[in-house]
Amino acid sequence: MAAGDDPWAALETALARPAAASSDFDLSPDAARPGRVLRPAGVLMALETAPEGPRVYLTKRSPALRHHPGQIAFPGGKLDEGDADPVAAALREAEEEIGLPRGHVEVMGTLPPHETVTGFSMTPVLARVVRPFDPVPEPGEVAEVFAVPFAHLADPANYTVQARRWRGRMRHYYTVPWGPYYIWGATARILRGLAARLAP
Repeated sequence: MAAGDDPWAALETALARPAAASSDFDLSPDAARPGRVLRPAGVLMALETAPEGPRVYLTKRSPALRHHPGQIAFPGGKLDEGDADPVAAALREAEEEIGLPRGHVEVMGTLPPHETVTGFSMTPVLARVVRPFDPVPEPGEVAEVFAVPFAHLADPANYTVQARRWRGRMRHYYTVPWGPYYIWGATARILRGLAARLAP
């Protein structure tokens, strides 16, 4: 996304561009487990207008959680029985996890699904926050709610590839640190894919 671009128009254009699904195994294909059954999930990429430009809400997950404790993530989760689709799941989970009422956002569209190492097919839902709200972390799942300038996340130059040992093999993954927050794994991979689609 070039400096001076209208970020909302750029996002609309990016959403219209074709893109392939992504995976936690993109950079380490030898660690993938083909043929497994994935559980559907939805996460909300909520963007809000701020004086310095749009910003994206993220959470720091509770250290007590079974999956990805303490990691940075979008609000969201698996589909419940009453959810019509991943969009409904993402909106419900955002309301539960960070106190963002579903009526306070306008859904712009969805990004291609992302396969996680924990066996989810996660659909990122891009939405614009159109009414103010006070973020309230759900104490059982969320340790902190914070916002990152979208300009930082939309710049591919801010991403690096790092590696760590996982199940006896080196696993490579994207990172996009911001301040004290180490954004990596599925969250960084999804954001990196959007940044690539925004590139002119």
